[in-house]
Amino acid sequence: MELDRLDRDIIAALVDDARQTYADIGQQVGLSASAVKRRVDRLRETGAITGFSARVSPQALGWTTEAYVELFCQGKTKPSDIALAVARFPEVVAAATITGEADALLHIRATDVRHVERVIERIAAMAFVVRTKSSIVLSRLVDTPAGAAVAQPRNESTASG
Repeated sequence: MELDRLDRDIIAALVDDARQTYADIGQQVGLSASAVKRRVDRLRETGAITGFSARVSPQALGWTTEAYVELFCQGKTKPSDIALAVARFPEVVAAATITGEADALLHIRATDVRHVERVIERIAAMAFVVRTKSSIVLSRLVDTPAGAAVAQPRNESTASG
């Protein structure tokens, strides 16, 4: 779906605070509350907006340690098999196939380093895993919520000129 400037501004306002009223968003973007509602409804119908949720601090839930774990798998392990296997672990908050030597990258949140270690041991014991390589996060430097980057993508060759 093609998003215009107003759609992007409305999405940015919702990402910032999805609990604000259509009137508040309308004041920010220069539309009436009813026009904002019509656009939000259309954005939901087309799948540009997939839902609304609360962002909760992982630390508030006791998840104070996080790690990124590269998975190296046997032969031609299917991504769907990896996804099915790692989805069983509540500590795995994201998983993706990646380029490079590793087959997949897992993002793990846990209560402490020992908890991360236990999760990695259980993942490494899966039949298709040859080895893992992990990195513990020391501090987050940038942490943009999903969907917050709604600006129009820029062509890098023209952005630096």
